[in-house]
Amino acid sequence: MNNDVPDTDRQLLAQALAGHGNRFGEIFTRHRDRVFRHAYGVLQDASLAEEATAMVFYEAWRKRESIRLVDDSCLAWLLVTTNYTLRNQNRQQRRYKHFLSQLPPPAKVHDFVEELTDDLATSRQAEQIRAAFSQLSAASRDVLTLCIIQELSVAQAAQVLKIPQGTVKSRLSRAKTKLAGLLAHTQLPSTPIPSLSERSSR
Repeated sequence: MNNDVPDTDRQLLAQALAGHGNRFGEIFTRHRDRVFRHAYGVLQDASLAEEATAMVFYEAWRKRESIRLVDDSCLAWLLVTTNYTLRNQNRQQRRYKHFLSQLPPPAKVHDFVEELTDDLATSRQAEQIRAAFSQLSAASRDVLTLCIIQELSVAQAAQVLKIPQGTVKSRLSRAKTKLAGLLAHTQLPSTPIPSLSERSSR
């Protein structure tokens, strides 16, 4: 065995299921940044994104026997689980929205790095894209996450979502049309949503 070649997620999961729990920690180390970035891209709050990331990997450990792999990687499954976690987190946040609105805002401590990050993260275009994405159905967000953000083929997305490839194609088409329509009302630059024709033919 070539020790220079890292184990695949499939191998790590198999070893974790065989009683070597520390091997699951390697999956966490491998994918935590990607899961965090995906959560942060939606939430725009580092603490909430960290909480969501922890919940995603807790769910992955709990369901480690049934994680669906794509090309021996569990990243696609983790990102779909992130979407599911964010939906639950959003429902919980709404329960406290009224209460929190009654609290006075905390004093703001000036921090240049934080200010710069906030300025970039809350730019008008990014905010409009996030707002449009949040208006899509759960099914649309999942298929866009896999096929556009993660750049999986239709066949791979179908494997993760446990639906026929034809359903993925129709959902993707509707999601792209809906998202384009939402963005059209925000006066964003007309950048077309990428086509999946090449990946779909794999």
